[in-house]
Amino acid sequence: MKFQFDKQMIKALKYKPLILSLVLLSSVAAALTGCKKIFDLPEEKEFLSNKINYGNKVFEPVLGRTSLMGNLNTDNSTVPLKFEIVNARYGDGRPYNDIFQVQKTYVWTAPYDGLETSLAQIEAKRKLEDHPMFEVRSSGQFIMWQSSTNDLIAPRPADSSNLEQDKRLFDLKITNVGGEIILKNFQIRPWRERLYEPSTDINPYTGKTARDPNDPKNPNKRDYITPGFNNVIGVETNRGLVNDATRKDLVVYIRPFTGGTGNSLRFKFLGKDSLPINPVFFNETKWDFIVHGFNKVMTPQYVQYDVAYPIPVINLGTKYAPSGSQARSIFSYSRRGFGGTMTTANIELNYNIFKKGDWEIVFHFRRENPKFQDE
Repeated sequence: MKFQFDKQMIKALKYKPLILSLVLLSSVAAALTGCKKIFDLPEEKEFLSNKINYGNKVFEPVLGRTSLMGNLNTDNSTVPLKFEIVNARYGDGRPYNDIFQVQKTYVWTAPYDGLETSLAQIEAKRKLEDHPMFEVRSSGQFIMWQSSTNDLIAPRPADSSNLEQDKRLFDLKITNVGGEIILKNFQIRPWRERLYEPSTDINPYTGKTARDPNDPKNPNKRDYITPGFNNVIGVETNRGLVNDATRKDLVVYIRPFTGGTGNSLRFKFLGKDSLPINPVFFNETKWDFIVHGFNKVMTPQYVQYDVAYPIPVINLGTKYAPSGSQARSIFSYSRRGFGGTMTTANIELNYNIFKKGDWEIVFHFRRENPKFQDE
């Protein structure tokens, strides 16, 4: 059998291939429809799997921080799904509702990118909204908002016990057009607030000063936050300062101060006598990139900035927070060592501050001061 095409057909195929494509698609669709009728295939229906679940059902957020939790496996259930927290109860059956109190919390209305040139530019990109302090999102993730506090939500017991009557349980109702399922016995165990990280100087159960891990029964000894550093030479011993398991030559305090703007962050250096060290001695420090801050004020006692809280404001890698999850500040100075060789000393801290206010980060040289002079 031979096919013959007249000139008009050839011209149509040459210049209008879309016509042929549409014809073929229509034919395929008709064939599929015919198959469905011939083989009596069922209509597609909404599906809600009874195997839908979470990888982990015990959540341990720290109050005062925005925490996302929960890894949902839908097992190919039809989306969208609706989620509702139900039957919130203690282990002995008593109901609780404190974590569902509605509080104002910041939500972003425009993307933060770390290039903002004023505090006002950052604040213009977010607004306060009313949200329960703990809720489930449309994605199935759970969120504990930064608005949660020790005063509003009772954290886990200070004696570290986990008695049945203290356990917070809840169930989760999941629905779609295909049906409803209830996942039971989620547990939430909130830690009390720790307003900054690192928080090695805080006992997470009591919120009080942490004791020295090498002598935990001694109330007169404490643990510290320790920064990273290199090439820091002591002015008296002419030897490198040391931080290890038994010796802490340079420690950090993160603490509030009075007299700021309400959005202030100070950096301060103290010698072994607890007197201020002038920041100008840190002569290689790039002060404009220490933190995403504005209106820098430099005095012989400290360097201060206006900043947006929390620090960092979101989990995003920027020049101020390369990891995204923590801000990083590096303080440097150079000096000539023996033989005239120029050496640079660095002190580095990766950190978070979660609560808005006036905060200072203090670097304390406990045993001897750093040597800034040339040899």
